[in-house]
Amino acid sequence: MNTATEYLSLQGEVGPIQIAVDRPSEAKVSPARGVAVLAHPHPLFGGTMNNKVVTTLARAALATNLVVVRLNFRGVGASAGVFDQGRGETTDFLQVCHWAFTQTPGLRVLGGFSFGAAVAAKAQAVLLHQKQEQDDKKQSIDKLMLFGVAVSRFPVPEVPPHTLIVHGQKDDVVPLSSVQQWASPQNLKVVVLPNATHFFDGHLSEVKQLAMDYLLSKE
Repeated sequence: MNTATEYLSLQGEVGPIQIAVDRPSEAKVSPARGVAVLAHPHPLFGGTMNNKVVTTLARAALATNLVVVRLNFRGVGASAGVFDQGRGETTDFLQVCHWAFTQTPGLRVLGGFSFGAAVAAKAQAVLLHQKQEQDDKKQSIDKLMLFGVAVSRFPVPEVPPHTLIVHGQKDDVVPLSSVQQWASPQNLKVVVLPNATHFFDGHLSEVKQLAMDYLLSKE
């Protein structure tokens, strides 16, 4: 994302997982508040960890003094494997989360865009289940950010009530109505950006501000 980005490789289920780590400048003065792990859109349609929505979320997290970890899903960049319909991607995402949480204590944030938002929601559900079964605070997630979540294309589990859900009014990939139908039974609030399409073209400054406000909130 910038010249300070650190690119690493973790050993995953099917081979290397390429990750990028960015650290806030504030961490040089005081420790980072925690870590955000972010997931990118559909790998078969050009999705990478350098997607503009994902990097916008990364900048928002950095601005709130969080370390940011992004990963390339299977078959993207230097990550091994092939697309696995969200199953293997969730496994890899969870492995990156466990690594990130051991590296940086504090606030634990998961986030994603489109397909990546669906993966982040699935990962959160797995971690919550592990926490309940093992009574392990290490598995807890403090905040979850879902932008353009692909509920009409992939199964997305229920999420915590404090989840940030943002969708474009004119999303031409994942209809807003499908997200509202998914959110309504859970009594979840969906933040709708007027006139925004799936990729939030022309609305990235709003995306960043919404993410920053959420990350700094006490919810």
